[in-house]
Formats: sequence, structure tokens, C-alpha cells
Amino acid sequence: MSTWGQLGFQDAASPLMEQIIFFHDHAMVVIVLILSSVMYFSISSLMSANTNRFLLEGQQIETVWTIVPALILIMLALPSLRLLYLLDEITNPNITIKVMGHQWYWSYEYSEFPNIAFDSYMIPSTDLNPGDFRLLEVDNRLILPMKAEIRVLVSSMDVIHSWTVPALGVKADAIPGRLNQLTINSSRPGIFYGQCSEICGANHSFMPIMLEVIPMPKFLSWTSEMNSQM
Repeated sequence: MSTWGQLGFQDAASPLMEQIIFFHDHAMVVIVLILSSVMYFSISSLMSANTNRFLLEGQQIETVWTIVPALILIMLALPSLRLLYLLDEITNPNITIKVMGHQWYWSYEYSEFPNIAFDSYMIPSTDLNPGDFRLLEVDNRLILPMKAEIRVLVSSMDVIHSWTVPALGVKADAIPGRLNQLTINSSRPGIFYGQCSEICGANHSFMPIMLEVIPMPKFLSWTSEMNSQM
């Protein structure tokens, strides 16, 4: 991957992440246009000989440069408020997952399947297989169905952690004694990685998140297999 490609977002795996990328592109276009305009007018003023050292006021231009920035802020505020509402909205979840942060691993519980609960530890570098990602592979992946409304409840057993999966556009702080919630609706299957995004101690960089999204029939087969093992 090129250096320029590493500066962008990961490929979106959910409608929410697509909306975040769209808003980012919208904001960047506005910013580039503003910078280009300011640079053009600044250079034009410096290079032009038609200046007036005794000009004290210009009500028309002052009116314009007050109204135009206000309109630009409205162009940014309205999509931003819409996106904030979408990120916070949870409608009739099909599955609820409880995520607990520990020093330094994650534990998962499936509310609709009481017998399914497990801890997820990072695989040491010495135990990795060829093709595995260092500091990102875990022994137990979080398995979720594709195209389903999933509510994730996030909390912590010790210190503040942060459960983050960039490709899905989700990030929630895991705070002891408090439940935060977020919604996941993946639009495609795949394996998605994340890491704790809160400095939670000495092994902060060794508690990754590995999430596998599979079609609903395969997910139901997996839950049946897990229940039979319990």
C-alpha cells in the first residue's frame, strides 16, 4: 500500500462508515475551496498596483464576508448533525453483544445466547501463522451476522478502555460502572480489525479487536455449534 493510501480511511464495511467518509469528503472540498480562494485573493492583492492606502471601510464587502462564512458553516453543520443523529440511533436490534474491557483483553457475551461467552486474547508473535497480522490476531474472534442490526453494550472491569473498529465506523469508551452503546450493521462479510484507542496501561497496545462478519445462516450454525460445546 502506498503512503498516500495509508493516509485515508479503511474501506467502509457499514452504511454508517460510508456516511462518515461522504461527510469527510464534503468537508475537505469546502476547506480546499476556502484555502484556494484566500490564497488567490491574497496573491492578487500583493501583486496588484490598484491599491488604496486611505480606504477605511467598505460596507458591501464587509456584508459579503460576513454572510458567506455563515452559509459555509451551515453547509457543514447540517450534514454533521444528521450524521451525529444516525450514529446515535438504535432501532430494534436483532442481537445484543456485551463487550467488557480488561487489562489487557476483551470479553464478549451474547445476550440472546446465554451459553455463548468468551475472552479474546492477542496471539503472541511467536505463535503467529504465515499471513497473520502481528498485534492484531486474537485467539477468539467476535462473530457477527451480516446485514443485521446489532447493539453493542460496552463497559469495563478496571480502567477506561475504548472499543474501536475503524472499518465499521464504531468507537465507544469502556468506562467502569457505565454502559455505552453503539450499533453495527455490516454491509459485507469479512474480517475487521481494531485496537483499544484509550491509553489503559502498560499493555495498552496488546489488546486488539478481531471481528468476523459472516452470513446469517453460517452465524446460526456457529451459535448451534457453540451451544453444543457448552
